[in-house]
Amino acid sequence: MKKQRISAFEPKVFILGIILSVFSAIICMQIIAKVGFTPNTSIIGAIVAMVLAKIPLQYLSGFKSLERQNLIQTTVSAAGFSSANCTFLACAIFFVLGKEEMIFPMAIGSAIGVVVSIVIVGKLYDTPVFPASAAWPPGVATADAIIAGDQGGDKGKRLLEGLIVGAVASHFGLPAAGIGIVFISNIFSMVALGVGLLIRGYSEQLFGFNLGNTYIPHGVMIGAGLMALIQSILIISKSDKKTKTENNENIKTTVSASQTKKVILVAIIVYLISSLALAAVSGIITNMGVSQLILWVLWTTFSAVVAMILVGMAAMHSGWFPAFAITTIFMTIGMFMGFEVVPLALLTGFVSSVGPCFADMGYDLKTGWILRGKSEDIEYELYGRKQQVIIEAVGGLIGVVVVALTMSVYFNQDLMPPVSRVFATTVQAQADTELIKTLLIWAIPGFIIQAISGSSRMVGVLFATGLLINNPVYGIGVILAVIVRLAIGTEFMETRDAGLIAGDGIYGFIAGLINSIF
Repeated sequence: MKKQRISAFEPKVFILGIILSVFSAIICMQIIAKVGFTPNTSIIGAIVAMVLAKIPLQYLSGFKSLERQNLIQTTVSAAGFSSANCTFLACAIFFVLGKEEMIFPMAIGSAIGVVVSIVIVGKLYDTPVFPASAAWPPGVATADAIIAGDQGGDKGKRLLEGLIVGAVASHFGLPAAGIGIVFISNIFSMVALGVGLLIRGYSEQLFGFNLGNTYIPHGVMIGAGLMALIQSILIISKSDKKTKTENNENIKTTVSASQTKKVILVAIIVYLISSLALAAVSGIITNMGVSQLILWVLWTTFSAVVAMILVGMAAMHSGWFPAFAITTIFMTIGMFMGFEVVPLALLTGFVSSVGPCFADMGYDLKTGWILRGKSEDIEYELYGRKQQVIIEAVGGLIGVVVVALTMSVYFNQDLMPPVSRVFATTVQAQADTELIKTLLIWAIPGFIIQAISGSSRMVGVLFATGLLINNPVYGIGVILAVIVRLAIGTEFMETRDAGLIAGDGIYGFIAGLINSIF
């Protein structure tokens, strides 16, 4: 039987998607400004679509379609990510700097970064570099939640159990989502992340100094990121006939290695043009010397492409998207290149707008890939993937527009993402030779760890991510979950892991909303 193809522009899907996207964007802005994080809005969108499907009205009966539910969760998550983690964050940097005339150009640059990253991941998804068969944990969780909601029975019960435990655990500050992700992710990646989190969190007890006050984590990330980039180039340079993992298992993908090369080349060209456009719109093109402008454009292009790949790989293997940590690396190196405050802040805002939606689109495409039968019908899969990219881009642009229309309200109340203040402070700092020395020395172990672990695990990058984030409780939760997984396997947690992630996201969404209102 031919499967029904659902268009992103189908009126009931498109209109509901726009309405929910506006709400998602506004709520996520409020949450990140007052709480400092954004919840998993994919789960929220999926649950809204599932609830609508249960309402006994003829018009809403169409939402029983899992693909319609998938399109709704795709656009809702895009709006939340693009508004809070991309545009709001990027524009707030200039408000903190007192350069309000640069906020609108930054919003345009962020919009470009958001849309380009969404389109590029749509082209790179299910390539040898980003195979659909990889973990993409939040995407698996959302798919499991949608399937469990549709089928009910034992799966529905397991989902409900996970939801309850996840919400309760989150209420008491326990990392429910992190624990759930461990049972879906690459276990080596999660061990590396957990160890990094623990070392960072307890560095004073272990080493007698706070690792967060040094640039050691940044150096480790630079080395690991460089090696991961080399490994990615080697993967796409392999023959189309056989692309293998370290386990010598064939990876079957719908996009060949040769096509991947073309997409990467197009991405470089598009980001180069985007960098030039941002320089022109912002006016820095007339305020910089020719050599400095060329260096800025080239470094911004390189940073955007590499950040996109590294954030995507980390998200694919672990469910974490260290976009802000990786942006800090390129921003820090930009300081050594002698860029002034405004060009450096523009670079930072643009690069930080690339990673989050790339990761989010990857998660959403994983959800769709599972719901559509894991490429059993390739033509149907490619059609569905295209519709997801379209509606994700729509959701992303809605997020940007919502920020442009409402951000002044938040700025007037001195409300903005905490990371924006960190970026603003950093771009005004001065680089010194000791900092360069630290980065170069600690890049070596990061390079070696990533080289030994291989591209299929991203141990070096995830270890560095843990070192950059001060959250030891999350690290404890991850390591304990790894131990439990090794002891009991993954069967017991089937669907319950999705419930944990969903429960954590729903509780975070509701708690953050209440906190932002009151």
